[in-house]
Amino acid sequence: MRARLNDAGWEVLDGPSGSELRSLRAQSPSGVPTAPRRVTLLTVVHGWKPDAERWLLSVFTHCKADFEALVVDNSGDVGIASWLDGRAAERLRVIRLDPPLGFGAAGIEAAAGEVCVLFDQSVELKGDAITPLLTELDDPSVAIAGPFGVRARGTLKEFDESAGPDVDAVEGYCMAFRRADALAAGGFDPKFRFYRIADIEFSFRLRDRGGRAVVVPDLLVVKHEHRLWEATEPAERDRLSRRNLYRFLDRWRDRTDLMAGETQPPQ
Repeated sequence: MRARLNDAGWEVLDGPSGSELRSLRAQSPSGVPTAPRRVTLLTVVHGWKPDAERWLLSVFTHCKADFEALVVDNSGDVGIASWLDGRAAERLRVIRLDPPLGFGAAGIEAAAGEVCVLFDQSVELKGDAITPLLTELDDPSVAIAGPFGVRARGTLKEFDESAGPDVDAVEGYCMAFRRADALAAGGFDPKFRFYRIADIEFSFRLRDRGGRAVVVPDLLVVKHEHRLWEATEPAERDRLSRRNLYRFLDRWRDRTDLMAGETQPPQ
């Protein structure tokens, strides 16, 4: 029974007062159909309105492609909800999650773009960072691309930053992929309630279908302070990170064939 509920998008939570169901997936936004776009620029907002506003402004300032900005409001904050309601624009859509679902609710199903570029809300575009990513994905051998990549350190238990160009995984600060590929791979694992390792697991899902993960050097993006990391107590960060790593290893520990090679230090 639990397996059938899980397949249908629900998780059973057992507590002292009994069991309850929690959704594992973001619901698609209702309303009129959205016009197809070349690319969806996507971020999941967990709070910290100034960071979200900085990302949104940089997207509308610098993106040269036919795009939409899709914000998944995972904050549970009425202030952020009100702020987003006041930012209505032709190329901006918002999905509001109530209750919040965690990092796995990335909104890929709702995207109107042929390509999705998922950003952490701490990232700021400083120029046209989208065109180089789209150009990289014109190569059918590339499944996922971004400015920050990692390679495994001997085994799949530890990863180091790598300048690539070929890497084991692309970090979730900025990752570009074809929407159709992501849907065929099942999207992000909804069991990842915390963001750590979720990007690596998603990269492996895409690469398992035959594609490469590549680093695009000198992309015009800047990483600012990662608020969710800083706001989480160190002991809790470690606990959640370990749980995600164990989940990743349960599925991928034997897939050393997906390792790109020796680690190269970032430049």
